[in-house]
Amino acid sequence: MNRFLLPALLLLAAIPASAQTDRGLQGYFAEVRKAFNEKNAFETVAFVEKRWRLAGNRGFNESIFYVEDILKKAGYIDEKQAKPSDMLTYRIEKRPMKKYTWEPVDAKLEIVGESEPLLSFKTNRNMLAINSGSTAEGGQEFELVYTDQIGKETELDKLDLTNKVLFAERPIGQVYNAARKRGAAGALGYGLPAYTQPQKHIHSIQFSGIAGGDSVNTGFGILLSTAAKDRLKKALAAGSVRLRISTVTRMYKADELTIVADVKGNAFPDQRFVFSAHVQEPGANDNATGVGTLAEMARITAAMVRNKTFSPARSITFLWGDEIVSTGRYVNEDKTRAKGILWGMSLDMVGEDVKRTGGSFLIEKMPDPSAVWTRGEEKHTEWGGRPLNESRITPHYFNDYILNRCLDQARTNGWVVKTNPFEGGSDHTPFLEAKIPGLLMWHFTDVFYHTDSDRLDNVSAWEMKNVGVSALVSAMVLTSMNESTALFLVEELKQTAFRRLEIETVLSKGAVEKNGSRDAEVHILETWGRYYQEALGKMDDLQPGGNSAAVLQAIAAAQNEVKIKTQQQTASLPAR
Repeated sequence: MNRFLLPALLLLAAIPASAQTDRGLQGYFAEVRKAFNEKNAFETVAFVEKRWRLAGNRGFNESIFYVEDILKKAGYIDEKQAKPSDMLTYRIEKRPMKKYTWEPVDAKLEIVGESEPLLSFKTNRNMLAINSGSTAEGGQEFELVYTDQIGKETELDKLDLTNKVLFAERPIGQVYNAARKRGAAGALGYGLPAYTQPQKHIHSIQFSGIAGGDSVNTGFGILLSTAAKDRLKKALAAGSVRLRISTVTRMYKADELTIVADVKGNAFPDQRFVFSAHVQEPGANDNATGVGTLAEMARITAAMVRNKTFSPARSITFLWGDEIVSTGRYVNEDKTRAKGILWGMSLDMVGEDVKRTGGSFLIEKMPDPSAVWTRGEEKHTEWGGRPLNESRITPHYFNDYILNRCLDQARTNGWVVKTNPFEGGSDHTPFLEAKIPGLLMWHFTDVFYHTDSDRLDNVSAWEMKNVGVSALVSAMVLTSMNESTALFLVEELKQTAFRRLEIETVLSKGAVEKNGSRDAEVHILETWGRYYQEALGKMDDLQPGGNSAAVLQAIAAAQNEVKIKTQQQTASLPAR
């Protein structure tokens, strides 16, 4: 362990558990933990993960209707039949899609003359590239052509690909485009990122797609596992190879569905906390777990409203749809509604069995200074992230508020909670692009991410419950805030700021002692100090209808204390 980091981490560990000092938070946690039935969430995952889901296709729509049934049984009323006094409502939004939807039915890839198939859809449900068309009934034979010249147009033009199949160890989209441009019937591609451990999980295939959707494709793309790729190259080394390929797919015009459930606030219904879970993608963790967790959250929220253990002043919205598209539409198509969205959260891959997948639970933060200076225990995931410009920093209390609620839950059962700097790529991004606080709850690294090994046996109902309880309590508190809890949260954020400044100071001292620039380290500390002063300032929206004088005074006092703390910490850096 870094010797400079140790004292700060010991200080952090010595801070008492926060939720133990606020009865309001304790009460919500007690009720939600008791009400959340992880078996319900898991059963939803079991239903959804069986379906290969893209917006508009049958599996996607069946998943939407399954959620609708959960909502109806919980007491949500279709908006078309609802009265103005009804607090629990839902609607299914239907929009004609501009492009065709797609669904795989069956496929098989064989080397002519060998009895054992290279791939079969029954065991590799991701082998067909999205938008692939169907071969002739019963399958067809094709000559295989291998190339390592993808991207080199002149060299590719030398190949005779007419009605053949092109194979390259490159992403399927690139191989398919090169193949079809030169008259090939289809393409085989191979490319798995290192974090999927392809040499260990030799039968895994990550789903991907090829160009199409504007019409019914006649060509096809097939993605190879490591085992299939190696076997195919061995056959090629021995001479020419003919393949027998059968693909059966459906492409058709369809409607895109989004389901939205609302728990109407009793005082400020236009102000809301919005949850989003995307339905498309064929995996269990990604993202049947988000669908199932959010459905159970919506169910118990309704139950608590009906038995009067929860009475929100602001609204809570639950949304299921097409990733980024549905959330982006919800945020952007109604400017008046958008003004009332105070917080947004994406549930994406929230149920990994961490022992089986190798991942851990993460909160992807809004851009804070750790996204600019990623150091100490902060680190990006293998999914990918790079330093942001300082101008992207978005000061807000939401990051630490959600982290502290997850840590509250973790203290009860040893759940492991981590964070990562902002990376993007899920349903939290439309909120942030609209200047709305937005966070992502997820798990990574997952060796089965986007592969056909992302199945139910790698899902943990226990993880789903921890995520669901933490997320729902967070929303319930923010939508029904009282003065005592608001005061507690202001003090909590101030103490969080102090701890961050102390940790960053230890890191900065280490950097200066290693001949780093003192001015640069002062700038980092001052940026963190400003971040927390501004984040405290954003707490002016804690109480519905406006903060009390006591809360406003506490915010101002906390901002001043953070300013002083920042000055003390920068002054403590050694001179060069």
